[in-house]
Amino acid sequence: MTRTKTTPRRRSSVLSRADQHQYFPPWTTPYIIGVGGTSGSGKTSVANKIVSSINVPWTVLVSLDNFYKPLSPEERKRAFNNEYDFDEPSAIDLDLAYECILNLKEGKKTTIPVYSFVNHNRDPDKHIQIYGASVIVIEGIYALYDQRLLDLMDLKIYVDADLDICLARRLARDIVSRGRDLDGCLLQWERYVKPDAVKYVQPTMNNADAIVPSVSDNSVAVGLLINHIESKLEVKSEEHINELVRLGHSDLKPLKEYANLNILPQTNQVKAIHTILIDRSVDRADFVFYFDRIATILIANALNDVPIERHHSITTPEGYELKDQIKCHYESVTAISTIRSGDCFMSSLKKAIPNMSVGKLLIQSDSQTGEPQLHCEFIPSDITRYGKVLIFEAQIISGAAMIMAIQVLLDHKVKLESIHIVVYMATELGTRRILNAFGNKVKISAAVVVTKAELKNHKSNWALTRFVDNQYFGCE
Repeated sequence: MTRTKTTPRRRSSVLSRADQHQYFPPWTTPYIIGVGGTSGSGKTSVANKIVSSINVPWTVLVSLDNFYKPLSPEERKRAFNNEYDFDEPSAIDLDLAYECILNLKEGKKTTIPVYSFVNHNRDPDKHIQIYGASVIVIEGIYALYDQRLLDLMDLKIYVDADLDICLARRLARDIVSRGRDLDGCLLQWERYVKPDAVKYVQPTMNNADAIVPSVSDNSVAVGLLINHIESKLEVKSEEHINELVRLGHSDLKPLKEYANLNILPQTNQVKAIHTILIDRSVDRADFVFYFDRIATILIANALNDVPIERHHSITTPEGYELKDQIKCHYESVTAISTIRSGDCFMSSLKKAIPNMSVGKLLIQSDSQTGEPQLHCEFIPSDITRYGKVLIFEAQIISGAAMIMAIQVLLDHKVKLESIHIVVYMATELGTRRILNAFGNKVKISAAVVVTKAELKNHKSNWALTRFVDNQYFGCE
């Protein structure tokens, strides 16, 4: 194999979606690192050092060992007799490996099989689901072999070791960890592992950007690689933050001109409730009572466009005849709560529609960079069947977390026009970022939108603190 130099592909799949919106989340351009080398070279240790050293959440280590092909009964019999070649390229399902890594590259959820070396087969009851990876480390003897995988990688590392050292390490691993016998391990090494390493694996060194010696202390070489990776990730993070900043200033037309932004009419009731909620001296019980009241109004407002079914007459079980009755199809609506802020709406939502299906998203901003990060997601498996998906959040401040929440739904095939944000208080900046990122398809229902002028004139900047969920759940 010849040495190839490929330019990292950025936003490859999301560019086709540019007509839908202008925001590209960080996991649609994950940084992908390949770590290859012969069996027993120490590549797994190098990969683990990289994963544990870089200070980036959602760094995923994908081992190509999980992609060994399922074996037939005859092949399994040969494997138990050390007569099956696990070290040739055809033993690994590189097509499936490429498909899984490509899904992660495109910001999609992917499912990775789990292989049992004890049973010489994939475990049918186990699998690994990954979604939203920011950094992907691919480790395996053929990590640098397939050109399709190479084209997806930003950095390619080969761990070089003398084959005698590899044999010693392999014997220790297979005998202790995998329950193999010494004679069988030596037979497999001489018959398959060593010839395949020379024929297939060692030539992949030519595809590497960096070669790491596998010695007792390769910390200097690994440290240099980690510094390089961290510098690239810092640039990527800065680009994402700059993109969010740009979204807050790219369109400055008056908010009232956005047809998809619905701010509650500022009636005396709404103003009174808002005054009570922003009063720092208000009792928590009163705060919860009045927030539930405004939440009920917002939910009712957001459900105004739910499809209806009109019946000209209905006869109740008691025999009463009711004319011109309307049934709302609430079964076409589901909800997503952003933990913890959106949970403030759950009490009112359960009273409005007790049996509504509810999903959860936990998105928090990095304390140092301010970049939003997806920690976990629990999305209804049938979410695409709902005509309306409500996203609840008590406050929208920067808008970054909500933008990411919307992107998660888009990655789960939810239509943009089906998404409806329900928020008590939003800043003008956060609102503009959402509107600029997704155009006029996403609906927003808010009780209050705090303008830049109001924030500037108010010394305490209460709208920039997460006071709602803190007060609601008594966490202050």
